[in-house]
Amino acid sequence: MAKLIAMANPSPWRATVLTLFPEMFPGPLGVSLAGRALASGLWEIEARDIRASATDRHRSVDDTPAGGGPGMVLRADVLAAAIDAAEIAPERPRLLMSPRGRPLTQARVAELAGGTGPLIVCGRFEGIDQRVIDGRGLEEVSIGDYVLSGGEIAALALIDACVRLLPGVMGKEASGTEESFSDGLLEYPQYTRPQLFEGTPIPEVLTSGDHAKVASWRRAQSEALTAARRPDLWAQIPPKPANRAGRQKTPKNKTDG
Repeated sequence: MAKLIAMANPSPWRATVLTLFPEMFPGPLGVSLAGRALASGLWEIEARDIRASATDRHRSVDDTPAGGGPGMVLRADVLAAAIDAAEIAPERPRLLMSPRGRPLTQARVAELAGGTGPLIVCGRFEGIDQRVIDGRGLEEVSIGDYVLSGGEIAALALIDACVRLLPGVMGKEASGTEESFSDGLLEYPQYTRPQLFEGTPIPEVLTSGDHAKVASWRRAQSEALTAARRPDLWAQIPPKPANRAGRQKTPKNKTDG
């Protein structure tokens, strides 16, 4: 049985989730920005129970791994039937949340948000039969180098990342373009009132009213943070001709000591 939430716009962005625990959705996606957007019909979520496609009286969805080993594996026939029953349009991406998948990036999130919405398969146990991954063209996606109990939490993270980029969800469009990863860099430090906190003031440049200096300071802070914390990202950013010499030694950000 599928649980469909929100239906207002003719064809809003939709996430179709295949899971053994449909009650986990929308979960945290039902509050704050995503929740308000869901209630107003800017997007939809459909949680479908994989067990509904089981054919035996025990509603079995898994079996022991071929070749031996610990744990259980989701059966190809049951999961394939669940995918087929969802009747996903060919243009919609078919994703499988998996620790062995390609890392989810902000660029991929933007691509997914720009489409009609993905089908997301949430694995459990030791994984799912490789034949259904190949046979149904599932794109394996990872949210990090660690293992969760199942794909549901990873799916929630992916959906949240997409939903906040949908038109009308965030209050200010610039909010999405000045965040971490939007231009390959980590976001600069943020400050607000009070002006003085435990002896530490807001950096003077941020209260100067000089927008060019503020932009320059923020860029320098983003570069310093990225170089210090994410050298993998920093290595992918081509140096600007004017800053070629300076890129070898980036300014130190006070948040890193």
